[in-house]
Amino acid sequence: MKQWLEKSKYITLIAVFSMLLASLMVFSLGIIRAAKILIGFFSGFAEESIDLIPFIELMDIFLIATVLLIFALGIYELFIGKLSLPEWLIIRNLHDLKVKLSSLVIMVMGIIFLKHLVEWQDPQGTFYFGLGMAVVSGALIAFNYVGSKTE
Repeated sequence: MKQWLEKSKYITLIAVFSMLLASLMVFSLGIIRAAKILIGFFSGFAEESIDLIPFIELMDIFLIATVLLIFALGIYELFIGKLSLPEWLIIRNLHDLKVKLSSLVIMVMGIIFLKHLVEWQDPQGTFYFGLGMAVVSGALIAFNYVGSKTE
């Protein structure tokens, strides 16, 4: 039974490969979107105003791809073995992974808010949207802070 349980850690490779594949797909989507944005940008270069929303959406796509990649690397490091990664990306425990992921989630929410702010259609809705994001961000930061104090 002990050997079977020790080898069961390799089940996590399903998550690792799935997240790597998903990350690759989202990075590919980002490359395609970037090409479309660049083509549209240079074809309408003479226009006075430039629509910044596609650029903001592009940042969001690449951040989501990065979140998926970091999750895959983190799960691999936690369950399978160490990887040769930069120091800031080394995951020693589950709390490290949660901190890195929640930081990226906060960044994604910031980009989503920036897009909402640039569109600026409903000032009161934008205020409530930002307030909700601030509450979620504050909760994630507090969770990370409290979690680091208990370990």
